Amino acid sequence: MTVVAPGIAARFKPGQFVTVAVGGPDTSMVLRRAFSIHDVRPDHGGTVEFIFAITGRGTSWLAERRARDVLDVTGPLGRPFPVPRDPVSCLLVGGGYGSAPLFALADRLRQRRCSVDFLLGAASGDRVFGALTARRTGRSATITMADGSLGVRGVVTDMLGQVIHEARTDVIYACGPMPMLRQVTALARRYDLPVQVAVEESMACGVGTCMTCVLPVVGSDGITRMVRSCVDGPVFRGERVRWDDVGTIPFDAFGAPGWESRAGRSPRSAAGHGGRDPAGRAGAQQASGRQPAPGRRQSHGT
Repeated sequence: MTVVAPGIAARFKPGQFVTVAVGGPDTSMVLRRAFSIHDVRPDHGGTVEFIFAITGRGTSWLAERRARDVLDVTGPLGRPFPVPRDPVSCLLVGGGYGSAPLFALADRLRQRRCSVDFLLGAASGDRVFGALTARRTGRSATITMADGSLGVRGVVTDMLGQVIHEARTDVIYACGPMPMLRQVTALARRYDLPVQVAVEESMACGVGTCMTCVLPVVGSDGITRMVRSCVDGPVFRGERVRWDDVGTIPFDAFGAPGWESRAGRSPRSAAGHGGRDPAGRAGAQQASGRQPAPGRRQSHGT
């Protein structure tokens, strides 16, 4: 969907997203829907493009909008992808419609004289996004399909090691389903490569108020905190996300019941070491006791 929003287009950086009110003024659907921004055109009327699948009442309503309809859109929101200072070899990994934000990132990386390779996958041909663009604009483009209908049969992680070797990858950027991001991170660590991931967490407000989109991330001080994907992310260093504990509150997370007595630190000193810093050392102790994260929704963008 393309909307005219000059203010958003002018401030956008790759990896950021918008939230859209759905249902009209009299709707019972009070929660906004979050969508990654695919492309902006500040010099062509200030257009903003985002991609979505019809998965529920909200996106069904959105798909029925026509030219000149007015939408309530807020953005750009979230932390963008960091880009290298020097030219390096970048591998962009995307799953399904999660590939959408990678193409604006690719443009930004090429402006920095980085080489860009794509590794895109989906369950079937109708779910892959941007394959033709990737082949046209990337130094290389590898496509995987779970059903074998396009490219290589399998999932993106089946080909990740081979592409890393062939492209001589220096850094990985990834966006897609959470299980894919977890596997990409694990493989990147095996090759000792930095990986930046844009997580797909359910969001309700998009501005950090509702705490729906929290996930456990290790900070620079080694302390795990429940950070908000919408304001502290959606982009994180992959190795600092505690993938095994996503959807829970680990027992050793800052603020968890009994945290002070078990960790032997005061909440004041812990909070003083970058309470909002989601990007810290890897290697936090894995939790053996967990609590469900509060307010988590079952679906995204419905």
